[in-house]
Amino acid sequence: MILSEAEWLAILTSLQVALRALLFTLPPALFFGWLLARRRFPGRALLDALVHSPLVLPPVVVGYLLLLTLGVQGPIGRWLDAAFGVRLVFSTNGAAIAAGLVALPIMVRTIRLSLEAIDPRLELAARSLGAGALDRFLCVTLPLALPGVLAATVLGFAMCLGEFGAVITFAANVPGETQTLALAIYGALQAPDGEEMAMRLALISLTIAILALLGAEWLGRRASRWNARP
Repeated sequence: MILSEAEWLAILTSLQVALRALLFTLPPALFFGWLLARRRFPGRALLDALVHSPLVLPPVVVGYLLLLTLGVQGPIGRWLDAAFGVRLVFSTNGAAIAAGLVALPIMVRTIRLSLEAIDPRLELAARSLGAGALDRFLCVTLPLALPGVLAATVLGFAMCLGEFGAVITFAANVPGETQTLALAIYGALQAPDGEEMAMRLALISLTIAILALLGAEWLGRRASRWNARP
């Protein structure tokens, strides 16, 4: 299967957007996953609903909300443009933020379940031995939850590769900048002779998705075995 330059460009752009999305999304996913799994506080249910809202909202709505807040006329977007000359709309970073926001609920859920499967007595034992909160998280909690974190990363990466609605609404469909695999397939389907290109890119997307799901399943099983060890 010989790919054209435009097709390779769409694949490379997808990988770049997905990797940047993970850099933006993984730290807050870890934080929210830990917060929801380990802490009880007023407003916890509301925070849980807000974090998981991109899971049930249409992706176009997510992109539109980003456009309202991070666009050039939005409050945050206007400040970023005036203070740092940064424009996220119609950019690779903007596409990464849109894709990462859609993937965030799945990543938070996976990390949270992994943390909830850890025996809290292990953390209490470390605390009784004088380990501080950061030491307990880095030396006890995170290593035990690592397979789940890796599974969340793989799932998030796959979702970012395939995200369409939020990306095209906030970052548009700019070849070489924001045109990911999903957007390239959409563009090919609009062309009179683009069925062949769309089929090739769809097969590539399907292959990546299956590999990512198999990898996440394997990591999830590893997490269960890891946490079941005495």
